[in-house]
Amino acid sequence: MLPPPHNLNTPRHPVKPQEVRQAPVIHYTFLLIGLSLLVFVLHKLDEILLPLAFSAVFTLLLLPICRWLESHKVPRVLAIILCLLLVLVIFAGIIVAFGSQLTQFQNELPKLQTKLMEVFNQAQAWAHDKFGYDPMSVNEVKDSTMKSLKKSGTSYIGTTLNTTTAVLSNLAQVLIYIFCFLYYRDHLRQFMFRFVAPDKRTTVLHTVDSIQTVVQAYISGLVKVIIIVAVLNGIGLLLLGVKFAIFFAIFASVLAIIPYIGIMIGATIPAIITLVETGSPLQALAVIGVFVFVQFLEGNFITPMITGSQVSINPLAAILALILGGALWGTPGMILSIPLTAILKVVFDAYQPLEPFGFLLGDVSDGEDTKNDKSDDRPSFWQRVWRRMTA
Repeated sequence: MLPPPHNLNTPRHPVKPQEVRQAPVIHYTFLLIGLSLLVFVLHKLDEILLPLAFSAVFTLLLLPICRWLESHKVPRVLAIILCLLLVLVIFAGIIVAFGSQLTQFQNELPKLQTKLMEVFNQAQAWAHDKFGYDPMSVNEVKDSTMKSLKKSGTSYIGTTLNTTTAVLSNLAQVLIYIFCFLYYRDHLRQFMFRFVAPDKRTTVLHTVDSIQTVVQAYISGLVKVIIIVAVLNGIGLLLLGVKFAIFFAIFASVLAIIPYIGIMIGATIPAIITLVETGSPLQALAVIGVFVFVQFLEGNFITPMITGSQVSINPLAAILALILGGALWGTPGMILSIPLTAILKVVFDAYQPLEPFGFLLGDVSDGEDTKNDKSDDRPSFWQRVWRRMTA
């Protein structure tokens, strides 16, 4: 039987091609492979990416100063040069102040070495009386130390020279990158807009401004926190009569740029020196107590007063970022971990599909405030006190 003739007036519905859907396992497998390749590239290209990352952070910090100079009829090139000179003057002042203290501490090292040997002998005598430990003589300790120094002396000199050369080279790269970023910032913005639809450019511009605000607030707030912590540490150590109190106070406050871990390192060294100098464990514990108390004030009062919720990252995310940054890029990665995590949080909050990850990185109090419809812009009591003091 023949099929009925097709009616030409009947519209034909086009056959839609079936969409090929990948299984979730395949999707997440490709995602993990992509993340692994990203981590591998970041680790292998650290000599290139680290100067770029520091340059980007400092560019965001110097951008308001450069714009202010340009608004006062200063040419862009001259404004950028003035910004770079300001950075060099600040770093030179820090190095000179810190170097003078370091020189005084270095002059006292022979005396500290002698007292350290006395403490070492006392510890060996105690171990011999309690556990029958066969103590080493002073000459044996000196001979073993000199042999190890002779074996590794050449490598230490080579490492020092290589480190100095690398620091100077990276500093030159950072200054060049900062100049280029500030000079070509309009060109870079137009380049970024070419990847974005015209109706979404306002959102992208708002996200970039938010990133700049977060990084600027973090770094400027960190500088203020370092100064205040250095003053408090210095007062506490001077009251305890600790030698080189100013040096250790500055040293511990500078290490505060490494969150959570820096203060531990900064407290351990002066505690050991105090134990060797005085022979009193209670005095060493008092030194640690000063740093712990100042750390408590910094975490609960000083930082909330100065930075507020500009970088609202929960402690778990900060610790994980610190560990990952150290594993990826070493100490520079630990320094960059918190501002880069703050930048990621701003990007995640602005991009709807990644908004849950921004919520995961954020502090718990921020989520509770949002849930209770509380205003995040309302200053706390300590913030109001700080604003009145600095007004």
